[in-house]
Amino acid sequence: MQTATQEGSVSKRKLWAGRIISGLVAAFMVFDGVMKVMKAAPVVEAAARLGYLLNVTVGIGALLLICTAIYVIPRTSVLGAILPAEYLGGATDANLHAGNPLFETLFPVIFGVLVWAGIFLREARLRELRQHPANGA
Repeated sequence: MQTATQEGSVSKRKLWAGRIISGLVAAFMVFDGVMKVMKAAPVVEAAARLGYLLNVTVGIGALLLICTAIYVIPRTSVLGAILPAEYLGGATDANLHAGNPLFETLFPVIFGVLVWAGIFLREARLRELRQHPANGA
């Protein structure tokens, strides 16, 4: 639970912008995870193109859904931002390795920036780290 000083140090505009971005990110991650678990046709095609076995995508989808749950819980949201960032790094690597077009390769990077932008705007704890004397600020 956030303290009054944490809530007070985040402007309402930043807080709502962070919530909206995080909500959209979470909705997309849930959609992507469910599509992988259900083995939807686009997932089957993409897995084949990237050289993954189809049964691996179910595990990846389940892992993504767990990461999303961790991301949307306020107490674990920072950890929940780290886990999808690692997942998206793997997606970027897979796209690079497959020689996919530039947008397909950069999409996970852009999405990762949105994951962190949403949490940065709504979490005063992260902005405080930036201003800590040990960080040279």
